[in-house]
Amino acid sequence: MVQDAFTKVIAQADVRGEYLSNAQIDALSAIVRDGNKRIDVINRISGNSSAIVANAARALFEQQPQLIAPGGNAYTNRRAAACLRDLEIILRYVTYSVFTGDSSILEDRALNGLRETYQALGVPGGSVAAGIQKLKEASIALANDPNGVTQGDCSSIVSELASYFDRASAAVA
Repeated sequence: MVQDAFTKVIAQADVRGEYLSNAQIDALSAIVRDGNKRIDVINRISGNSSAIVANAARALFEQQPQLIAPGGNAYTNRRAAACLRDLEIILRYVTYSVFTGDSSILEDRALNGLRETYQALGVPGGSVAAGIQKLKEASIALANDPNGVTQGDCSSIVSELASYFDRASAAVA
């Protein structure tokens, strides 16, 4: 079951039979305070998702041309399309995680068993991880662009965003 940050904190306190601590309340208050910035970051990434994925794949194939050479894992349009699809799915679930302030949806719906699936299919996990890092770089650049977004410090959201990409990279490598 996927839980947002609020439900997760409350469920944990309930299991222990405790009230929420000041630290937990402060952390949840920060999520509320940063809500508009979260939405701005998600809107930017979502609105540019096609370009983010296409550019990440292009950069990956430039760095690792063997992937698109005859016999490579992304050789043929069908395989290259599967690569783009997988990167897009990971990017989408990262945005869900940023929105909820929780990585469980990313882990449960996208990453759980992904390494094993890639190994069974002969997909080089290191190459997928490199592609995910390209997604991360582009997404962080968009998140850090101060034009047309809610003003204020976004460093904690950007750090959180980066951590979700890092989880995804580690899950496939």
